[in-house]
Amino acid sequence: MSEVRIVSEQLDVLKICASVSDSMNGAICTFIGQTRNNARSREVAYLEYNAYVPMAEKQLKIISDEAEKRWGCSVVIHHRLGRVDPGEASVIVAVGSPHRGDGFEACRFCIDTLKKDVPIWKKETCPDGSFWIEGDEAINAD
Repeated sequence: MSEVRIVSEQLDVLKICASVSDSMNGAICTFIGQTRNNARSREVAYLEYNAYVPMAEKQLKIISDEAEKRWGCSVVIHHRLGRVDPGEASVIVAVGSPHRGDGFEACRFCIDTLKKDVPIWKKETCPDGSFWIEGDEAINAD
């Protein structure tokens, strides 16, 4: 039942959570990654995400299918591209599961694996310039 999407518009948390709601699930676990207004001692005006969409969606599908297989749950992952202002969601992982423990584990697996394996790139725009983010490192983009 997994669903993955790379989108340009704002993410709808309630709609995504509703898509994993089922009468056989006793838990819905979510991870919402949102833009914060600071990083690495810099003020952040906004983030920009870019991706090679066909490969990113393929990797997201592999991750969601693996979580569903391992924890017997339903998974939806949506990631936003383009400009994302502070306080706005850039990624949502929603897991519907019969039991909370499995839901938490599946949700953590999905976001941790996404951050490690999916070709989505992040650029921070700050008052002192723009920076591509590679892991915990900032590389000047200007």
